[in-house]
Amino acid sequence: MAYENLVLDKKDHIRIVTIDHPPANAWNLATMDEFEHVVNELENDRDTRVVIITGAGEKCFSAGFDISDAANSPKTDPKGRELWRRIDRFPKPVIAAINGYALGGGCELAMSCHFRIMVDAPNAMIGLTELNLGIIPGWGGTQRLTRLVGRAKALDMILFSKKIGALEALEMGLVNKVSTPEGLMDDTLDFAERLAERPPIAVGCVLKAMAAGAYEGLDQGLKAEAEGAGIVGQSADCIEGFTAFMEKRKPVFKGE
Repeated sequence: MAYENLVLDKKDHIRIVTIDHPPANAWNLATMDEFEHVVNELENDRDTRVVIITGAGEKCFSAGFDISDAANSPKTDPKGRELWRRIDRFPKPVIAAINGYALGGGCELAMSCHFRIMVDAPNAMIGLTELNLGIIPGWGGTQRLTRLVGRAKALDMILFSKKIGALEALEMGLVNKVSTPEGLMDDTLDFAERLAERPPIAVGCVLKAMAAGAYEGLDQGLKAEAEGAGIVGQSADCIEGFTAFMEKRKPVFKGE
């Protein structure tokens, strides 16, 4: 399928989703519909082990909701909440390569990803700035920012609509790694390649268990963990892992 507002690339078991909706890679209903199709495709693609999400150009990862499409907000808003939730609970690792501004819904999307690598550049700022418009973060921002940086810091950022740079974001735990503009995608791909080498079934079980714990509570998280332990114990990857250990070689996991 051809997309107007997204670009899909593939490198081995890694899929790269680039938001390409100039000038600010903002989310209108059409872009959201395309993203929903991509999420469905990648979730069901066995060959995809890791997903990278980034923005086109050098200025914006995503500036959030496209206010020029405000007439469609009754449809876009609930879809954004549900899709960002699906990314947060995605069965494969998702990495945000934050190449520029990540504001509002763009910041919320980045926080939904399992990992965030952010460029250290003057035009790269991240934050939830909705209160400047008299509204609040509505695609999970109040919950996910609190989960990542703590209540006091999250309140400070949200209530004062603060935008912060990569180094401050790294210090407070909002991003996992900082990169240079010229090295961002290389660093992200290197990280993704190392993730793609991990046993896919086991990775999926870890993500499922952690998501269950976060959304449904400790008991459900422990239940999902126990179920995952039973699943991986019967996998060919488990046999390969133990065999490689005994043979003192690097395992080659096939997701079987």
